[in-house]
Amino acid sequence: MKYHQIESDLFVKNRKKFVSQMKPNSVAIFNSNDIYPVSADSTMPFAQHRDIFYLSGADQEESILLLFPDAPHDNLKEILFLKETNEHIAVWEGEKLTKERAFEVSGIKTVIWLQDFHKTLKEVMAYAETMYINTNEHYRATIETETREARFVKWWKENYPAHKVEKSNPILQRIRSVKESEELDLMQKACDITEKGFRRILNFVKPNVMEYEIEAEFAHEFLRNRSKGFAYTPIIASGNSANVLHYIENNQQCNPGDLLLLDVGAEYANYSSDMTRTIPVSGKYNDRQKAVYNAVLNVKNEATKMLVPGTIWKQYHVEVGKLMTSELLGLGLLDKADVQNENPDWPAYKKYFMHGTSHHMGLDTHDYGLLHEPMQANMVFTVEPGIYIPKEGFGIRLEDDVVIQSKGEPFNLMRNIPIEVDEIESIMNS
Repeated sequence: MKYHQIESDLFVKNRKKFVSQMKPNSVAIFNSNDIYPVSADSTMPFAQHRDIFYLSGADQEESILLLFPDAPHDNLKEILFLKETNEHIAVWEGEKLTKERAFEVSGIKTVIWLQDFHKTLKEVMAYAETMYINTNEHYRATIETETREARFVKWWKENYPAHKVEKSNPILQRIRSVKESEELDLMQKACDITEKGFRRILNFVKPNVMEYEIEAEFAHEFLRNRSKGFAYTPIIASGNSANVLHYIENNQQCNPGDLLLLDVGAEYANYSSDMTRTIPVSGKYNDRQKAVYNAVLNVKNEATKMLVPGTIWKQYHVEVGKLMTSELLGLGLLDKADVQNENPDWPAYKKYFMHGTSHHMGLDTHDYGLLHEPMQANMVFTVEPGIYIPKEGFGIRLEDDVVIQSKGEPFNLMRNIPIEVDEIESIMNS
């Protein structure tokens, strides 16, 4: 890992929150992700399953966490299973967690080598009545590959069919969506690294530069600040490419007079940041670009004020739609007839702003959170309105990450990242 070690107190607190919502005499198990093959002996870089990381801090492959708060013996209440390390592994792959080091990272006293997992599980299941299985129920999830977690669930059901089954995900959706102070500090670090990358490219972008060169500048700055790199596939979209919402080719030349949409965020310690800025390739916005830019900025600023405890996500988006409609009328992109005759299921403003305004942020860029429940203090949301005008050859989106406060307006984790027209132009022309 590149990041500084996280104090184990965070993971101890996270486990306490989870087990407090488990039913009596129940067990919960969480598996690490697989290392996915590419071809021959090549693999994708390992990325830990966020749930086991959230609950243990274990950031390596072939790890399993078992929680059994009502176990009859203390050594069975929390167990972290790890692949046994040795000198051969240390030479070829680098140091893995020892039992002592695993305790330092996780705060879990009982660490058992993975080869003894089935034997230990058999003992545990003899005492327990219920198993909490961990399925991916995120509203945006599309799962085409069988995961290590899914294989375990299938195996467990075949071997322990008499036990009751509960789901871990509803508990995780609630507790992961409300951040501890340590998590907010890690997210702030990710946003600070993103800021460094953005300021770097403000002095780098000029006419005729390639989008992938800009991507490389971000990657350089992220890595040199202890990030693994991008929290998600970056969007470096110049000109009309900005009107493709998930444009990731990043292979075009940035032409004079174009706008450049940058949807980029660094990760830090597996926590995500998610920033969008739209800058002028030539260092100065023209009057039309500036007018649309300030309309988007106004919607972002006003929408941010709505992110307070008690807000319902669905109704929030209705209110943001009203703000956007007003701005689009002012820009001449809509007229009163468009609004009067709009389809309630697809309002007129959706022609120019077709995506949502906010999503949960955290260990995942689109993090856990139950959208039908009221927002709470210490939830983190993006705020990212946009206006996309293919006929005029540009699209503008602006995005910050904000923390809901118990009182007052949200706290902007990206408050130091330039966003005003004058500041961006000033830096690009300095």
